[in-house]
Amino acid sequence: MRILLTNDDGFHAPGMRVLESIAAQLSDDVWVCAPAEEQSGAGHSLTLHSPVRLQQHGEKRFAVTGTPTDSVNLALRKLFPDTKPDLVISGVNNGENLGDDITYSGTISAAMEGALAGIPAIALSQALRGADHGFAATEGWAARVLKPLLEVQMARRTLVNINFPALPADAVKGVRVVRQGFHDYSRGSLVEGMDPRGRPYFWFGLEDMEHTLDSGTDLEAVAEGYVAVTPLQLDLTHHPAIGRLAECYGE
Repeated sequence: MRILLTNDDGFHAPGMRVLESIAAQLSDDVWVCAPAEEQSGAGHSLTLHSPVRLQQHGEKRFAVTGTPTDSVNLALRKLFPDTKPDLVISGVNNGENLGDDITYSGTISAAMEGALAGIPAIALSQALRGADHGFAATEGWAARVLKPLLEVQMARRTLVNINFPALPADAVKGVRVVRQGFHDYSRGSLVEGMDPRGRPYFWFGLEDMEHTLDSGTDLEAVAEGYVAVTPLQLDLTHHPAIGRLAECYGE
């Protein structure tokens, strides 16, 4: 089985080394193609107005001067012109990708690019806030969470989002398959400052806020000490609304 690894934290990120170790337990044909620099929050952006470069860092290991989407796109078109990977794994992200954060995540978007190409794709993220356990939960649980997925026939244009709680491996309670939750949008922050030349700047941030966790969501699962496994789809159509909107136009 050929596996392509990528991320949004950058080629040299600690989470990539963790992911390479995990992938080695699944296959002996593992490739890396990831952004040369951190691209957190890049979402599903594609570089269109400047060239990107492919840098080789050893056998089957490449960095791209672009976004996570660029990395997967370039890998599929340049590194694998004939035989595509059997699986794309993105991560391990330095921080959780839960709820509506997936809409901003370069980690999720890299997996989406694999799914768009018809390749089974999985995103891995490690919750870290308020803990000093590093990637312990991922290292202890990732292989056992991934192996059953290798036997599942994923529907086309879907991917799986997996988040590990900020706990030591032996404290993780198990695995829950759950739906996507939603954060309190007001938790976002905007910091305004002045640079040394007297020009104003703005810095977006996210504040940790207490909010009610819906039952059966990825937010709840990770907060309660479980690995959250969430299937996602690329079809964003709200199908129940099609008929109602069509009536507005006399259809």
